[in-house]
Formats: sequence, C-alpha cells, structure tokens
Amino acid sequence: MRIGHGYDVHQLVTGRKLILGGVDIPHNKGLLGHSDADVVIHSICDAILGALGQGDIGQHFPDSDSRFAGIESRVLLRQVSELMQQNSYQIGNVDVTIVAQSPKLVSYLNQMQSNISEDLETSAQAINIKATTTEKLGFVGQELGIECHAVALLCEIKK
Repeated sequence: MRIGHGYDVHQLVTGRKLILGGVDIPHNKGLLGHSDADVVIHSICDAILGALGQGDIGQHFPDSDSRFAGIESRVLLRQVSELMQQNSYQIGNVDVTIVAQSPKLVSYLNQMQSNISEDLETSAQAINIKATTTEKLGFVGQELGIECHAVALLCEIKK
C-alpha cells in the first residue's frame, strides 16, 4: 500500500464557473486557474501522484502548456488514473475535505463522489467527500478562495 496527500487552493473571482468535483455549482463566483480550477480534483490528483512518487499535478500538466488551458479537470484525473494503473496500483480509498465558506456544498457531494469514482474506476464507497467552513476566518472565511485536502490510499494490483 502507498499513501499520498494532496492540497490545492484557488482564488474566487467573478466571471468564472464554480466547478468542484466535476460538478458545475451555481454561485456568484468561480475559481481562477489555467484549467477549470477544480480544487477537489486537483488535490486528488496530487494525492495519487504523491502516493506513486510521481511528483505533482503541475509537473504532469503545467500551466505553461497551452494544451491544458481551460481543460476539464476530470480529463486530468482520468490520465492520473491511467498512470496509477500502469504502475500496478488501484484505489484503496480517497478521503477529501473541501474548505469553503460558501456556497453550501452538501447537496452536491454525492454527484462529486459519483464523478470521481467513475473517473478512478472504483466504487463510490471508496470515495469520501466532506465539506466544512472556516467559521469566517482567514481567506476562505472571507470568501476569497476555496481550498481542498485529499488523502489517497493505493493498493498494489496483484498479478
């Protein structure tokens, strides 16, 4: 087994969609980034890449590469999943914590779980997603950004 931790943060701005876990969430602001800026998927990618000892999302999909401009992060997650399988690993489980003051995310968590389990070719029960606030403290509490933490446990595929 191998364990990896991922973290991502993006600034909230007007004029962008808010995409979290591959779900388009109605909100007056969205996350700024080179891709769709999905902090949930980015943190999961980093957790898996970390468990594999394969660097981070920026090394695999650099923001200096125009091929990734505006790309849907679920495409990146599927590529990371492919790399995981090529290295003879599969998901044991993934645990995610989204930190956002608003909007309330509870009604979107099941769809996020479904999207991520589909992209990682694993059961929905292997993906746990929760959301919390910072009680109005810090940049998240002031609604300047959203952050996300993820931990991935990978299990070796027996041949």
